Amino acid sequence: MKKKIIFLIPLFGLLIIGMSVSAQQPWSLEKCINYAYENNLQIKQSKLGAESSKESLVQSKWKFLPSFNASVSQNTGWGRSIDMATYRYTNKKTNQAYGSVSANLTLFNGLQNINNLREKQFEYLAKKYNSEKIRDNIALNIAASYLQILFNIEQVNNAKRQVEISKKQIDRTKKETEAGTVARGNLLDIEAQGANDQVNLVKAQNKLMLAYLDLMQLLDIKGDTVFDIEKPNLIIAQKPHLLPIQSIYNQALGIRPEIKSAEYTVKAANRTLAMAKGRRSPTLSLNSSYGNNYSDQIRLSNNPTDPGFNETKPFWDQLRDNRNVTLGFRLTIPILNGFQVSTNIKQSKISLENANLSLKIEKNNLRKSIEQAYADALAAYQTYIAREKSVASLKESFKYAQEKLNVGMLSSTDYDVAKVKLFNAESDIIAAKYDYIFKTKILDFYLGRSLTLKDVSRQGTLPSGNIK
Repeated sequence: MKKKIIFLIPLFGLLIIGMSVSAQQPWSLEKCINYAYENNLQIKQSKLGAESSKESLVQSKWKFLPSFNASVSQNTGWGRSIDMATYRYTNKKTNQAYGSVSANLTLFNGLQNINNLREKQFEYLAKKYNSEKIRDNIALNIAASYLQILFNIEQVNNAKRQVEISKKQIDRTKKETEAGTVARGNLLDIEAQGANDQVNLVKAQNKLMLAYLDLMQLLDIKGDTVFDIEKPNLIIAQKPHLLPIQSIYNQALGIRPEIKSAEYTVKAANRTLAMAKGRRSPTLSLNSSYGNNYSDQIRLSNNPTDPGFNETKPFWDQLRDNRNVTLGFRLTIPILNGFQVSTNIKQSKISLENANLSLKIEKNNLRKSIEQAYADALAAYQTYIAREKSVASLKESFKYAQEKLNVGMLSSTDYDVAKVKLFNAESDIIAAKYDYIFKTKILDFYLGRSLTLKDVSRQGTLPSGNIK
Protein backbone atom coordinates (compact mmCIF):
# COMPACT_ATOMS: atom_id res chain seq x y z
CA MET A 1 0.00 0.00 0.00
CA LYS A 2 2.83 2.40 0.86
CA LYS A 3 4.51 1.67 -2.48
CA LYS A 4 1.32 2.62 -4.30
CA ILE A 5 1.09 5.88 -2.38
CA ILE A 6 4.75 6.66 -3.09
CA PHE A 7 4.11 6.00 -6.79
CA LEU A 8 1.01 8.17 -6.91
CA ILE A 9 2.57 11.24 -5.25
CA PRO A 10 4.88 12.15 -8.18
CA LEU A 11 2.06 11.30 -10.60
CA PHE A 12 -0.25 13.81 -8.93
CA GLY A 13 2.62 16.28 -8.84
CA LEU A 14 3.11 15.96 -12.60
CA LEU A 15 -0.62 16.44 -13.17
CA ILE A 16 -0.66 19.61 -11.06
CA ILE A 17 2.39 20.99 -12.87
CA GLY A 18 0.82 20.13 -16.22
CA MET A 19 -2.40 21.89 -15.26
CA SER A 20 -0.46 24.95 -14.11
CA VAL A 21 1.52 25.12 -17.35
CA SER A 22 -1.63 24.63 -19.40
CA ALA A 23 -3.38 27.42 -17.51
CA GLN A 24 -0.52 29.77 -18.37
CA GLN A 25 -0.29 28.96 -22.09
CA PRO A 26 0.10 32.13 -24.19
CA TRP A 27 -3.08 33.40 -25.82
CA SER A 28 -3.24 33.63 -29.60
CA LEU A 29 -5.29 36.34 -31.30
CA GLU A 30 -7.91 33.75 -32.27
CA LYS A 31 -8.14 32.52 -28.66
CA CYS A 32 -8.61 36.07 -27.38
CA ILE A 33 -11.41 36.72 -29.88
CA ASN A 34 -13.18 33.40 -29.17
CA TYR A 35 -12.91 34.01 -25.44
CA ALA A 36 -14.54 37.42 -25.87
CA TYR A 37 -17.34 35.87 -27.94
CA GLU A 38 -18.15 33.57 -25.03
CA ASN A 39 -17.59 35.88 -22.07
CA ASN A 40 -17.90 39.53 -23.07
CA LEU A 41 -20.79 41.17 -21.21
CA GLN A 42 -21.76 43.45 -24.08
CA ILE A 43 -22.04 40.48 -26.41
CA LYS A 44 -24.12 38.59 -23.85
CA GLN A 45 -26.37 41.60 -23.42
CA SER A 46 -26.88 41.95 -27.18
CA LYS A 47 -27.75 38.25 -27.39
CA LEU A 48 -30.39 38.72 -24.71
CA GLY A 49 -31.88 41.58 -26.75
CA ALA A 50 -32.09 39.25 -29.76
CA GLU A 51 -33.66 36.49 -27.64
CA SER A 52 -36.26 38.92 -26.30
CA SER A 53 -37.10 39.95 -29.87
CA LYS A 54 -37.40 36.27 -30.81
CA GLU A 55 -39.97 35.75 -28.05
CA SER A 56 -41.98 38.66 -29.44
CA LEU A 57 -41.87 36.90 -32.82
CA VAL A 58 -43.25 33.71 -31.27
CA GLN A 59 -46.01 35.71 -29.57
CA SER A 60 -47.01 37.28 -32.91
CA LYS A 61 -47.60 33.76 -34.28
CA TRP A 62 -49.94 32.89 -31.39
CA LYS A 63 -52.17 35.82 -32.37
CA PHE A 64 -53.54 33.75 -35.25
CA LEU A 65 -55.11 31.34 -32.76
CA PRO A 66 -58.53 32.04 -31.20
CA SER A 67 -58.67 33.36 -27.66
CA PHE A 68 -60.33 31.06 -25.14
CA ASN A 69 -61.34 32.06 -21.60
CA ALA A 70 -63.30 30.62 -18.72
CA SER A 71 -64.78 32.23 -15.62
CA VAL A 72 -66.46 31.00 -12.44
CA SER A 73 -68.10 33.10 -9.72
CA GLN A 74 -69.85 32.44 -6.41
CA ASN A 75 -71.93 35.16 -4.78
CA THR A 76 -73.57 35.26 -1.36
CA GLY A 77 -75.89 38.13 -0.59
CA TRP A 78 -77.84 39.49 2.33
CA GLY A 79 -80.75 41.92 2.29
CA ARG A 80 -82.74 43.14 -0.65
CA SER A 81 -82.41 40.93 -3.75
CA ILE A 82 -84.49 39.49 -6.59
CA ASP A 83 -86.23 36.19 -5.87
CA MET A 84 -85.34 33.97 -8.89
CA ALA A 85 -88.67 32.11 -8.50
CA THR A 86 -91.04 35.06 -8.49
CA TYR A 87 -88.69 37.82 -9.84
CA ARG A 88 -89.77 39.97 -6.91
CA TYR A 89 -87.55 41.73 -4.44
CA THR A 90 -87.06 39.86 -1.15
CA ASN A 91 -85.00 40.53 1.96
CA LYS A 92 -83.07 37.36 2.82
CA LYS A 93 -79.77 35.54 2.33
CA THR A 94 -79.09 34.27 -1.22
CA ASN A 95 -76.43 32.07 -2.85
CA GLN A 96 -75.68 32.07 -6.54
CA ALA A 97 -72.97 30.50 -8.76
CA TYR A 98 -72.16 31.28 -12.36
CA GLY A 99 -69.73 29.74 -14.86
CA SER A 100 -68.93 30.41 -18.48
CA VAL A 101 -66.45 29.74 -21.28
CA SER A 102 -65.97 31.96 -24.31
CA ALA A 103 -63.93 31.96 -27.50
CA ASN A 104 -63.12 34.67 -30.01
CA LEU A 105 -61.44 34.43 -33.40
CA THR A 106 -60.45 37.41 -35.57
CA LEU A 107 -61.39 36.67 -39.17
CA PHE A 108 -60.19 39.93 -40.71
CA ASN A 109 -58.58 43.07 -39.31
CA GLY A 110 -56.88 44.69 -42.27
CA LEU A 111 -54.07 42.07 -42.32
CA GLN A 112 -52.73 43.51 -39.07
CA ASN A 113 -51.79 40.10 -37.65
CA ILE A 114 -49.89 39.13 -40.80
CA ASN A 115 -48.05 42.45 -40.90
CA ASN A 116 -47.34 42.19 -37.18
CA LEU A 117 -45.77 38.76 -37.75
CA ARG A 118 -43.57 40.11 -40.55
CA GLU A 119 -42.61 43.13 -38.45
CA LYS A 120 -41.49 40.92 -35.55
CA GLN A 121 -39.52 38.69 -37.93
CA PHE A 122 -37.63 41.68 -39.32
CA GLU A 123 -37.10 43.17 -35.86
CA TYR A 124 -35.63 39.89 -34.65
CA LEU A 125 -33.24 39.70 -37.62
CA ALA A 126 -32.24 43.34 -37.10
CA LYS A 127 -31.42 42.62 -33.44
CA LYS A 128 -29.56 39.44 -34.40
CA TYR A 129 -27.35 41.28 -36.89
CA ASN A 130 -26.85 44.12 -34.43
CA SER A 131 -25.51 41.54 -31.97
CA GLU A 132 -23.10 40.32 -34.66
CA LYS A 133 -22.02 43.92 -35.27
CA ILE A 134 -21.11 44.26 -31.59
CA ARG A 135 -19.17 40.98 -31.81
CA ASP A 136 -17.24 42.21 -34.83
CA ASN A 137 -16.42 45.58 -33.27
CA ILE A 138 -15.10 43.90 -30.13
CA ALA A 139 -13.03 41.49 -32.25
CA LEU A 140 -11.52 44.43 -34.13
CA ASN A 141 -10.72 46.22 -30.86
CA ILE A 142 -9.06 43.07 -29.55
CA ALA A 143 -6.97 42.77 -32.71
CA ALA A 144 -5.87 46.41 -32.35
CA SER A 145 -4.97 45.88 -28.69
CA TYR A 146 -3.15 42.62 -29.50
CA LEU A 147 -1.06 44.34 -32.17
CA GLN A 148 -0.38 47.19 -29.77
CA ILE A 149 1.23 44.71 -27.37
CA LEU A 150 3.41 43.28 -30.16
CA PHE A 151 4.36 46.83 -31.18
CA ASN A 152 5.35 47.72 -27.62
CA ILE A 153 7.33 44.47 -27.29
CA GLU A 154 9.41 45.48 -30.31
CA GLN A 155 9.81 48.96 -28.85
CA VAL A 156 11.08 47.43 -25.59
CA ASN A 157 13.51 45.24 -27.50
CA ASN A 158 14.69 48.25 -29.48
CA ALA A 159 15.22 50.19 -26.24
CA LYS A 160 17.12 47.23 -24.78
CA ARG A 161 19.45 47.19 -27.80
CA GLN A 162 20.15 50.87 -27.28
CA VAL A 163 20.94 50.23 -23.62
CA GLU A 164 23.34 47.42 -24.57
CA ILE A 165 25.06 49.63 -27.15
CA SER A 166 25.44 52.36 -24.53
CA LYS A 167 26.87 49.92 -21.98
CA LYS A 168 29.47 48.67 -24.43
CA GLN A 169 30.42 52.21 -25.42
CA ILE A 170 30.64 53.29 -21.78
CA ASP A 171 32.95 50.35 -20.98
CA ARG A 172 35.15 51.16 -23.97
CA THR A 173 35.27 54.87 -23.14
CA LYS A 174 36.12 54.12 -19.49
CA LYS A 175 39.12 52.12 -20.54
CA GLU A 176 40.22 54.84 -22.96
CA THR A 177 39.71 57.50 -20.26
CA GLU A 178 41.78 55.49 -17.78
CA ALA A 179 44.47 55.12 -20.45
CA GLY A 180 44.37 58.88 -20.97
CA THR A 181 43.49 58.67 -24.65
CA VAL A 182 39.98 60.19 -24.25
CA ALA A 183 38.91 63.19 -22.19
CA ARG A 184 36.74 62.50 -19.13
CA GLY A 185 34.07 64.81 -20.55
CA ASN A 186 33.41 62.31 -23.34
CA LEU A 187 32.80 59.58 -20.75
CA LEU A 188 30.37 61.79 -18.85
CA ASP A 189 28.43 62.59 -22.05
CA ILE A 190 28.16 58.94 -23.01
CA GLU A 191 27.11 57.96 -19.46
CA ALA A 192 24.41 60.62 -19.62
CA GLN A 193 23.19 59.16 -22.90
CA GLY A 194 23.25 55.70 -21.30
CA ALA A 195 21.09 56.96 -18.44
CA ASN A 196 18.68 58.44 -20.96
CA ASP A 197 18.52 55.08 -22.73
CA GLN A 198 17.58 53.46 -19.41
CA VAL A 199 14.75 55.99 -19.05
CA ASN A 200 13.53 55.17 -22.57
CA LEU A 201 13.56 51.47 -21.70
CA VAL A 202 11.49 52.03 -18.57
CA LYS A 203 9.00 54.12 -20.56
CA ALA A 204 8.72 51.41 -23.19
CA GLN A 205 8.21 48.73 -20.51
CA ASN A 206 5.50 50.82 -18.86
CA LYS A 207 3.70 51.22 -22.18
CA LEU A 208 3.92 47.46 -22.69
CA MET A 209 2.45 46.83 -19.25
CA LEU A 210 -0.46 49.21 -20.00
CA ALA A 211 -1.01 47.54 -23.39
CA TYR A 212 -1.36 44.17 -21.64
CA LEU A 213 -3.79 45.75 -19.19
CA ASP A 214 -5.88 47.20 -22.04
CA LEU A 215 -6.23 43.78 -23.68
CA MET A 216 -7.09 42.09 -20.39
CA GLN A 217 -9.76 44.69 -19.70
CA LEU A 218 -11.24 44.14 -23.16
CA LEU A 219 -11.44 40.44 -22.27
CA ASP A 220 -12.82 41.23 -18.78
CA ILE A 221 -9.87 39.41 -17.19
CA LYS A 222 -8.73 40.62 -13.78
CA GLY A 223 -5.50 42.60 -13.77
CA ASP A 224 -3.75 40.27 -11.30
CA THR A 225 -4.31 37.19 -13.51
CA VAL A 226 -1.26 35.51 -15.05
CA PHE A 227 -1.67 36.42 -18.71
CA ASP A 228 0.56 36.44 -21.76
CA ILE A 229 0.07 36.33 -25.52
CA GLU A 230 1.74 34.54 -28.37
CA LYS A 231 4.42 36.67 -29.97
CA PRO A 232 4.57 35.84 -33.68
CA ASN A 233 7.35 37.49 -35.64
CA LEU A 234 5.34 39.58 -38.11
CA ILE A 235 6.86 40.68 -41.40
CA ILE A 236 5.89 42.61 -44.50
CA ALA A 237 7.18 40.34 -47.24
CA GLN A 238 5.69 41.87 -50.36
CA LYS A 239 3.76 44.74 -51.83
CA PRO A 240 0.09 44.64 -50.86
CA HIS A 241 -2.35 43.11 -53.36
CA LEU A 242 -5.55 44.94 -52.48
CA LEU A 243 -8.87 44.59 -54.24
CA PRO A 244 -10.30 47.79 -55.75
CA ILE A 245 -12.24 49.92 -53.30
CA GLN A 246 -15.53 49.39 -55.14
CA SER A 247 -15.09 45.60 -55.07
CA ILE A 248 -14.43 45.66 -51.33
CA TYR A 249 -17.42 47.92 -50.78
CA ASN A 250 -19.77 45.79 -52.90
CA GLN A 251 -18.73 42.64 -51.06
CA ALA A 252 -19.02 44.32 -47.68
CA LEU A 253 -22.55 45.51 -48.47
CA GLY A 254 -23.69 41.90 -48.73
CA ILE A 255 -22.09 40.61 -45.53
CA ARG A 256 -21.61 43.40 -43.00
CA PRO A 257 -24.04 42.97 -40.07
CA GLU A 258 -24.56 46.72 -39.56
CA ILE A 259 -25.92 46.94 -43.13
CA LYS A 260 -28.10 43.86 -42.65
CA SER A 261 -29.44 45.23 -39.38
CA ALA A 262 -30.31 48.58 -40.98
CA GLU A 263 -31.98 46.85 -43.95
CA TYR A 264 -34.19 44.73 -41.72
CA THR A 265 -35.04 47.79 -39.66
CA VAL A 266 -36.36 49.40 -42.86
CA LYS A 267 -38.41 46.29 -43.63
CA ALA A 268 -39.82 46.26 -40.09
CA ALA A 269 -40.76 49.96 -40.43
CA ASN A 270 -42.56 49.14 -43.70
CA ARG A 271 -44.65 46.54 -41.90
CA THR A 272 -45.37 48.95 -39.06
CA LEU A 273 -46.75 51.38 -41.63
CA ALA A 274 -48.88 48.62 -43.19
CA MET A 275 -50.25 47.78 -39.73
CA ALA A 276 -51.12 51.43 -39.11
CA LYS A 277 -52.98 51.59 -42.44
CA GLY A 278 -54.75 48.34 -41.61
CA ARG A 279 -56.44 49.99 -38.64
CA ARG A 280 -58.62 51.87 -41.13
CA SER A 281 -60.21 48.58 -42.17
CA PRO A 282 -63.25 47.01 -40.44
CA THR A 283 -62.60 44.17 -38.04
CA LEU A 284 -64.66 40.99 -38.39
CA SER A 285 -64.55 38.45 -35.59
CA LEU A 286 -66.33 35.23 -34.66
CA ASN A 287 -67.31 34.75 -31.03
CA SER A 288 -68.95 31.96 -29.11
CA SER A 289 -69.80 31.37 -25.45
CA TYR A 290 -71.34 28.85 -23.12
CA GLY A 291 -72.74 29.87 -19.74
CA ASN A 292 -74.57 28.25 -16.83
CA ASN A 293 -75.68 29.23 -13.35
CA TYR A 294 -77.07 27.96 -10.08
CA SER A 295 -79.13 29.83 -7.47
CA ASP A 296 -80.71 28.70 -4.21
CA GLN A 297 -83.63 30.98 -5.09
CA ILE A 298 -84.75 28.82 -8.01
CA ARG A 299 -87.60 26.56 -6.87
CA LEU A 300 -88.90 23.24 -8.12
CA SER A 301 -92.15 25.07 -8.88
CA ASN A 302 -93.02 28.72 -9.45
CA ASN A 303 -96.60 28.16 -8.17
CA PRO A 304 -96.92 29.33 -4.54
CA THR A 305 -99.66 26.74 -3.96
CA ASP A 306 -97.45 23.91 -5.15
CA PRO A 307 -95.38 22.05 -2.45
CA GLY A 308 -92.32 22.36 -4.67
CA PHE A 309 -92.42 26.15 -4.31
CA ASN A 310 -90.55 25.89 -1.00
CA GLU A 311 -87.87 23.51 -2.33
CA THR A 312 -84.69 24.58 -4.24
CA LYS A 313 -84.24 22.94 -7.62
CA PRO A 314 -81.35 20.44 -7.48
CA PHE A 315 -77.91 21.60 -8.67
CA TRP A 316 -77.61 19.25 -11.68
CA ASP A 317 -81.17 19.99 -12.79
CA GLN A 318 -80.34 23.71 -12.82
CA LEU A 319 -77.19 23.11 -14.87
CA ARG A 320 -79.28 21.22 -17.42
CA ASP A 321 -82.01 23.87 -17.57
CA ASN A 322 -79.98 27.08 -17.22
CA ARG A 323 -77.31 26.51 -19.86
CA ASN A 324 -76.86 29.25 -22.45
CA VAL A 325 -74.95 28.94 -25.77
CA THR A 326 -74.23 31.80 -28.18
CA LEU A 327 -72.52 32.02 -31.56
CA GLY A 328 -72.18 35.26 -33.43
CA PHE A 329 -70.18 37.56 -35.64
CA ARG A 330 -68.95 41.01 -34.70
CA LEU A 331 -68.13 43.71 -37.24
CA THR A 332 -66.37 46.82 -35.98
CA ILE A 333 -66.08 49.75 -38.37
CA PRO A 334 -63.73 52.57 -37.37
CA ILE A 335 -65.38 55.94 -38.01
CA LEU A 336 -63.86 58.55 -35.72
CA ASN A 337 -61.35 57.83 -32.97
CA GLY A 338 -59.75 61.19 -32.34
CA PHE A 339 -57.71 60.86 -35.57
CA GLN A 340 -55.51 58.26 -33.84
CA VAL A 341 -55.29 56.11 -36.97
CA SER A 342 -54.21 59.05 -39.16
CA THR A 343 -51.68 60.16 -36.57
CA ASN A 344 -50.23 56.63 -36.30
CA ILE A 345 -49.93 56.41 -40.09
CA LYS A 346 -48.05 59.73 -40.24
CA GLN A 347 -45.75 58.67 -37.39
CA SER A 348 -45.10 55.32 -39.09
CA LYS A 349 -44.18 57.13 -42.33
CA ILE A 350 -41.73 59.30 -40.40
CA SER A 351 -40.22 56.20 -38.75
CA LEU A 352 -39.87 54.55 -42.16
CA GLU A 353 -38.13 57.59 -43.62
CA ASN A 354 -35.84 57.72 -40.59
CA ALA A 355 -34.99 54.02 -41.03
CA ASN A 356 -34.16 54.63 -44.70
CA LEU A 357 -31.90 57.53 -43.73
CA SER A 358 -30.19 55.35 -41.10
CA LEU A 359 -29.54 52.72 -43.80
CA LYS A 360 -28.01 55.36 -46.08
CA ILE A 361 -25.87 56.64 -43.22
CA GLU A 362 -24.62 53.10 -42.49
CA LYS A 363 -23.76 52.58 -46.16
CA ASN A 364 -21.97 55.95 -46.32
CA ASN A 365 -20.05 55.18 -43.12
CA LEU A 366 -19.04 51.79 -44.51
CA ARG A 367 -17.86 53.31 -47.78
CA LYS A 368 -15.90 56.04 -45.97
CA SER A 369 -14.32 53.51 -43.60
CA ILE A 370 -13.24 51.29 -46.49
CA GLU A 371 -11.86 54.25 -48.43
CA GLN A 372 -9.99 55.45 -45.36
CA ALA A 373 -8.61 52.00 -44.51
CA TYR A 374 -7.57 51.48 -48.15
CA ALA A 375 -5.76 54.82 -48.31
CA ASP A 376 -4.21 54.22 -44.87
CA ALA A 377 -2.96 50.76 -45.90
CA LEU A 378 -1.26 52.10 -49.03
CA ALA A 379 0.17 55.08 -47.15
CA ALA A 380 1.40 52.84 -44.32
CA TYR A 381 3.12 50.55 -46.81
CA GLN A 382 4.84 53.45 -48.54
CA THR A 383 5.85 54.83 -45.15
CA TYR A 384 7.24 51.43 -44.16
CA ILE A 385 9.34 51.21 -47.35
CA ALA A 386 10.67 54.72 -46.79
CA ARG A 387 11.45 53.97 -43.12
CA GLU A 388 13.21 50.76 -44.16
CA LYS A 389 15.56 52.70 -46.41
CA SER A 390 16.08 55.30 -43.70
CA VAL A 391 16.97 52.67 -41.09
CA ALA A 392 19.43 51.00 -43.45
CA SER A 393 21.18 54.33 -44.08
CA LEU A 394 21.21 55.35 -40.41
CA LYS A 395 22.60 51.95 -39.37
CA GLU A 396 25.56 52.53 -41.68
CA SER A 397 25.87 56.10 -40.48
CA PHE A 398 25.83 55.00 -36.83
CA LYS A 399 28.37 52.25 -37.49
CA TYR A 400 30.64 54.84 -39.09
CA ALA A 401 30.06 57.21 -36.14
CA GLN A 402 31.10 54.43 -33.72
CA GLU A 403 34.31 53.86 -35.65
CA LYS A 404 35.11 57.56 -35.72
CA LEU A 405 34.35 57.90 -31.98
CA ASN A 406 36.64 54.98 -31.18
CA VAL A 407 39.56 56.64 -32.94
CA GLY A 408 38.81 60.07 -31.50
CA MET A 409 37.59 61.60 -34.75
CA LEU A 410 34.04 62.28 -33.48
CA SER A 411 32.75 64.07 -30.42
CA SER A 412 30.45 62.32 -27.96
CA THR A 413 27.75 64.87 -28.80
CA ASP A 414 27.78 63.99 -32.49
CA TYR A 415 27.84 60.30 -31.56
CA ASP A 416 24.74 60.77 -29.38
CA VAL A 417 22.96 62.57 -32.22
CA ALA A 418 23.67 59.64 -34.59
CA LYS A 419 22.53 57.15 -31.95
CA VAL A 420 19.26 59.01 -31.25
CA LYS A 421 18.53 59.27 -34.98
CA LEU A 422 18.93 55.50 -35.35
CA PHE A 423 16.74 54.82 -32.32
CA ASN A 424 13.99 57.09 -33.61
CA ALA A 425 14.19 55.58 -37.09
CA GLU A 426 13.90 52.04 -35.69
CA SER A 427 10.92 53.11 -33.60
CA ASP A 428 9.31 54.72 -36.64
CA ILE A 429 9.68 51.63 -38.81
CA ILE A 430 8.13 49.47 -36.10
CA ALA A 431 5.19 51.87 -35.90
CA ALA A 432 4.81 51.86 -39.70
CA LYS A 433 4.89 48.07 -39.82
CA TYR A 434 2.12 47.58 -37.26
CA ASP A 435 0.10 50.42 -38.70
CA TYR A 436 0.19 48.73 -42.10
CA ILE A 437 -0.70 45.30 -40.67
CA PHE A 438 -3.66 46.68 -38.75
CA LYS A 439 -4.98 48.62 -41.77
CA THR A 440 -4.85 45.49 -43.94
CA LYS A 441 -6.65 43.57 -41.20
CA ILE A 442 -9.42 46.16 -41.29
CA LEU A 443 -9.82 45.53 -45.03
CA ASP A 444 -9.91 41.76 -44.36
CA PHE A 445 -12.53 42.48 -41.72
CA TYR A 446 -14.76 44.25 -44.26
CA LEU A 447 -14.35 41.33 -46.65
CA GLY A 448 -15.65 38.93 -44.00
CA ARG A 449 -12.31 37.21 -43.41
CA SER A 450 -11.39 35.97 -39.95
CA LEU A 451 -8.93 38.08 -37.99
CA THR A 452 -5.64 36.19 -37.87
CA LEU A 453 -1.93 36.98 -37.95
CA LYS A 454 -0.86 33.71 -39.54
CA ASP A 455 -0.64 35.26 -43.00
CA VAL A 456 1.95 37.82 -41.84
CA SER A 457 3.92 35.56 -39.46
CA ARG A 458 7.19 33.82 -40.14
CA GLN A 459 8.83 31.01 -38.19
CA GLY A 460 10.00 32.08 -34.77
CA THR A 461 8.71 34.48 -32.18
CA LEU A 462 9.63 37.88 -30.87
CA PRO A 463 11.80 38.16 -27.77
CA SER A 464 9.45 38.56 -24.82
CA GLY A 465 10.21 42.19 -24.07
CA ASN A 466 8.30 41.61 -20.84
CA ILE A 467 9.23 43.06 -17.48
CA LYS A 468 7.80 40.10 -15.51
